Amino acid sequence: MAARHNLPQLPCSIKSPISKGGVLTIHGFGVRVRMQSGHLEIEDGAGPERRTIRLARVNHNLRRLVCISDDGFVTLSSLKWLSDIGASLVMLDRIGKVVFVTGPTAPSDARLRLAQARALSNGTALAISKELISAKLRGQEALARDKLKNSATADTIAGFRLRLDNADNLDSVRTLEAHAALAYWNTWREVPILWPKSDLRRVPNHWHAFGTRASPLTGGPRLAVNPANALLNFIFAVCESEARLALSILGLDPGIGFLHFPRANRDSLAFDIMEPVRSDVERWVYQWLSTEPLRRADFFETATGNCRLMSNLCARLSETAPTWGKLVAPWAEYVARTLWAATSPSKHERRLSTPLTQQHRRDAKGRLSFAEVKVPKPERLCRGCGKTVQGDSTNCKECDIKIATKRLVEVARAGRVAGHAPEAIAKEAATHRRHAQAKAVWNPAKQPSWLTEKVFSEKIQPALARASATAIAKRIGVSRWYAGRIREGYRPHPRHWQALAQLVGVSIAAE
Repeated sequence: MAARHNLPQLPCSIKSPISKGGVLTIHGFGVRVRMQSGHLEIEDGAGPERRTIRLARVNHNLRRLVCISDDGFVTLSSLKWLSDIGASLVMLDRIGKVVFVTGPTAPSDARLRLAQARALSNGTALAISKELISAKLRGQEALARDKLKNSATADTIAGFRLRLDNADNLDSVRTLEAHAALAYWNTWREVPILWPKSDLRRVPNHWHAFGTRASPLTGGPRLAVNPANALLNFIFAVCESEARLALSILGLDPGIGFLHFPRANRDSLAFDIMEPVRSDVERWVYQWLSTEPLRRADFFETATGNCRLMSNLCARLSETAPTWGKLVAPWAEYVARTLWAATSPSKHERRLSTPLTQQHRRDAKGRLSFAEVKVPKPERLCRGCGKTVQGDSTNCKECDIKIATKRLVEVARAGRVAGHAPEAIAKEAATHRRHAQAKAVWNPAKQPSWLTEKVFSEKIQPALARASATAIAKRIGVSRWYAGRIREGYRPHPRHWQALAQLVGVSIAAE
């Protein structure tokens, strides 16, 4: 018996909600992550923009599920589903704080964590810290010299980096890093923040420049009071979550750090391995701020003055997680490799694996070291209204038309002013005299007998419509405006007829 009706199908979109890097960001109110009929079902959003996403175990490309909402629930079965496919669950706060990170872990060796705990007393922590801070200062020096165009600051940072070799304890390393950071962030103070023209009236004055890295609310980077620092805080939170996952996969304890003192509710080692990557994040943010405007609707200000990011912007920034994960991975493996060497394993012991970079596999195949990481490009916004634009255009179509119209009016006004200048009037008078003299000395008897008014109207004039105004102007020595009138049907002085006939190829044998 034939079926009477088709099975109901869930609505689907051609465009996947998962980014190319495998990141899916959920936000809104009443977020739900649960299992339904073997699929991961996700509900998020608010009001009419609420959405439902169903993911099967295959063909989804999910690597990171980022949640920036604090209202909703996640079931245990969905966490098991994420673990089975090797995906991670990350919860971030919009002020730039990592709430928690869960992800797949690999079998680890307790000797590695024991070496991590002993590193502060046997000098290994000092060697690792010097290398991490040296890489950070090199990145800051390059950014100050190449982008910020401040050679004095770059030289100052380079001087502090050279002094790292003589540092004999972690306090000295921290002091040198702090002094370099002070000089470095001072060069950021006057970096302008671009805004669309339509948003300028609604933007507070202290949002027009980068300002200080330290917030007046906390005395540190936390609780930023302008969009530029809020962007940095959130991206660093994304980078921190990637650093936590990398350390967990390698079997290290993210809470036992070297440069950053162990504190409650802080993964100090994750902050340590972020140090060399911070300059890459800052370079990306600087490139964004110097080339693209920000949108007022992507930020809001709390009653205390804290600047926070809207959910849509947080979702776009979360999609950069794979990039920062690739940049953090080599440094996480460097720390693990250095600590493993301090355990003095025998020659027959296995080498420490490189699950993050696959470096052992690259070496075996004779490939180059860790591949170059491509930093994503920020969203392009219209300089006039703030709408998203495609391609290399700096304005949307509507604003382009307005700008072109305004430019035409300004050019026309400037042309009228220039046309009444004494030099222009003298030049126009000289041209009139030259043409009047040419008419006076012209002899009609020298005109070919076949070149009559009828021949010009019937044969030459129609052909001139296909010639360019520039070619006509050059042939008879007139302006392009006058040549354009000739193309439109205006009959010039007879002295030009023969030259125009030659231009269009009209020739009749003389009588």
